[in-house]
Amino acid sequence: MTDALYHDALVRLARESCGAGRLDPPLAEATRDNPLCGDRVTMEVRLEGGRIAALAHRVRGCLLCQAAASFLGRAAPGQRPADVRQGRDLAAALLAGAPPPGGTWAGLEVFAPVQAAKSRHRCVLLAFEALGEALSQAEGGKRE
Repeated sequence: MTDALYHDALVRLARESCGAGRLDPPLAEATRDNPLCGDRVTMEVRLEGGRIAALAHRVRGCLLCQAAASFLGRAAPGQRPADVRQGRDLAAALLAGAPPPGGTWAGLEVFAPVQAAKSRHRCVLLAFEALGEALSQAEGGKRE
């Protein structure tokens, strides 16, 4: 299962680290932890005109967390907060066995092999959760 889980496209995505770093200054920032494995993801965002103008992340975690944060670093800029919430829901559905989505979130299929490893689903979703929390703060405290 490990070879299928960490396939080449997933490893490449994690290594890209698209969006890794910090914003100066961010409009909002949120950190999410996975106490079961020690993963930690911090997301920073800036919004302009109701869309993500800039995003940065810092990840201390497994390759799956790194890949998910990098995926968001590539896919989330230009999106509305509601689009990102939809992306999180589509990622969760994919991990639960739904077919890969299209559109902005078409790249999520890279995480399809994680479906079989339920204990690793949170590793993928952690970056989405941190970004969702940061976006809620940026929007003035709206809850997801």
